[in-house]
Amino acid sequence: MVRIFVEIILFWLFVYKYIPKLMTFEGRNFDILAGLSAPVITYFGFVKHKLSKRFIIIWNIIGLLLLLNIVINAILSAPFPFQQFAFNQPNIAVLYFPFVWLPCFIVPVVLFSHLVLIRQLSNK
Repeated sequence: MVRIFVEIILFWLFVYKYIPKLMTFEGRNFDILAGLSAPVITYFGFVKHKLSKRFIIIWNIIGLLLLLNIVINAILSAPFPFQQFAFNQPNIAVLYFPFVWLPCFIVPVVLFSHLVLIRQLSNK
C-alpha cells in the first residue's frame, strides 16, 4: 500500500514540476504494479495459501527490479554531475523536506521488506 501512496505523491510532484515524467507511472515507473498487486499476493499467498512460495519469491524479485528501476531513474534524473535524464525537468523533489524521506527512508524500507520476505520464504 505504501507504493501506491508514493506513486500518487510522485505524480503530484510531476504536476508541480519537481520531478520528471519518467519518474511517474506515466513514464518509466512501473512500481505501482507492485503496490497494486501486493494485497492480492498477500491474500492468495498467505491467507488462502493458493500461491506457491516460489511464485511469491519471484513476485518479490520482480518488485525489487521495479524498485531498482525507479531508483536508477531517480538518481540519473537528479541535478548531479552524472545526470543522464530529464535535463528540462530534473528530479529536485528529493532535495527538499519532506520528500527527502523517499530515498532516505521509504526506499530502504521497501527494499528491506522484499529481502526479508525472500529470505523467510527461502528458509522454509
